[in-house]
Amino acid sequence: MASVSSTASVSPYSLQQFMLQQANQTADQAEQNAQSLKAQASEAQRAADRAQENARALAIQADQAEAQAVGARDGVAALTSAGQTVAQQSQSANQLLANEQTLTSTTSATQPVVNSQGQITGTIINTTA
Repeated sequence: MASVSSTASVSPYSLQQFMLQQANQTADQAEQNAQSLKAQASEAQRAADRAQENARALAIQADQAEAQAVGARDGVAALTSAGQTVAQQSQSANQLLANEQTLTSTTSATQPVVNSQGQITGTIINTTA
């Protein structure tokens, strides 16, 4: 009896089909990976753009705050100067009042003078003649 032996043989066409299928799968995976990386890069670029815009806005706010600080310092300097001027004027006014009070007190405390005829001068004038 003749024995039948079956050997699995792979035809060159089948091998080629298998390799082609593997290459297609690898290419598909690489394309999916590339698309995923492009999406990540786009999102990263958008995030960087937002961060840069935020940085610009913060720089503008910082400049405005600095300008306000300079204005406030100028205002404080002006108020300090005005306060010093008011204090000096107040001191001058007080000094003038003190001088006037001194003059008033010394003139009212003067004693009447008696003239050569024995009359007291500086008080009442007799206008009847």
